Amino acid sequence: MKKLPILILTIFTVLFFAVSCGSTPAASDESPAPAATTTPASTPPASTPATPAPAATTPTPAPEPTPKQAAPVPAALISQNNGISTSKVGQYEVYMLVDAERDGNLGIIPGASDAIVKQYIPASGFKHSTNFSLIKAPGQNILVDTGFGNTIIDKLDKLGVKPEQINTIFLTHLHGDHIGGLLKDGQPLFPNAKVYLNNKEYDYFTKTAPDKGAVAALGAYGSNVITFDALPPGPILNEIVPGVCPIACYGHTPGHTAYLIGKGRDRFIIAGDFLHIALIQFPHPEISTTYDMDQSAAAASRVQILHYAALHNYPIAGMHIVYPAIGTVKADGNGFKFTPLK
Repeated sequence: MKKLPILILTIFTVLFFAVSCGSTPAASDESPAPAATTTPASTPPASTPATPAPAATTPTPAPEPTPKQAAPVPAALISQNNGISTSKVGQYEVYMLVDAERDGNLGIIPGASDAIVKQYIPASGFKHSTNFSLIKAPGQNILVDTGFGNTIIDKLDKLGVKPEQINTIFLTHLHGDHIGGLLKDGQPLFPNAKVYLNNKEYDYFTKTAPDKGAVAALGAYGSNVITFDALPPGPILNEIVPGVCPIACYGHTPGHTAYLIGKGRDRFIIAGDFLHIALIQFPHPEISTTYDMDQSAAAASRVQILHYAALHNYPIAGMHIVYPAIGTVKADGNGFKFTPLK
């Protein structure tokens, strides 16, 4: 695998944000962002076609705060209880829920040299986690991904939420360990939820390279499936619903998407599969795994989203970071240092 020229990309990204997000915004920072395109999800090639989804309400530009406005690291209380970590960011209760955990496999990251492995991986090995997230906001119960579906009903029950009380589901991408909990016995587990995903992801997994699991899951939700366009991390992002902005984080899959959630200074990022082996990929974000469909694009997206989170001091969560699965990042040489919330 050809390694990304991390130093050049790092310098470029830092200069970009210094210009775009300074305390005195450039004129372009104040101009309206292009409207986030939300389109009806066309009928997937399933045996029972889905009803086309209606377009979402026209989103409004959501300018992010400049670095001077960015809040300190939010105080967070992390409590471990059956694979449930709890954080508080402003008015949002953020639950990272562990759906599965197993021993990690270095075979998925062949680009890591022996020296890197020796430096960052304990001799005793490491763990690999699969997570999904529940977010409680005023009047809303939001899921980001659904894991394999192994524990989702039990985890929600422990948090006092019934499936029919889920209002919104944001999908980072359409791999089975992220959409496995959408259905139960072939029927929607969350009958009252709208399901949002990137239109690039939808088109790839239902048209370009149809995946039976994705087609079945999305088809079951019919008109409740809504697709959108996403912008890369930058000074202007578009809200698809109030308080939620998608961020293009392509490479792992064609439409892999992170979500910036919150308002004003109280914001956090749920970044899906932006990395898989945190012990290596935080300090060496230029190294991708074999799980990434486009490893160069995945590395570039990882560097961008980490710079963005570090610049604004936004907590960032990942679906393959071990418990508590959420923390803050700071630039550290050519990479980043991750500190779990506690």
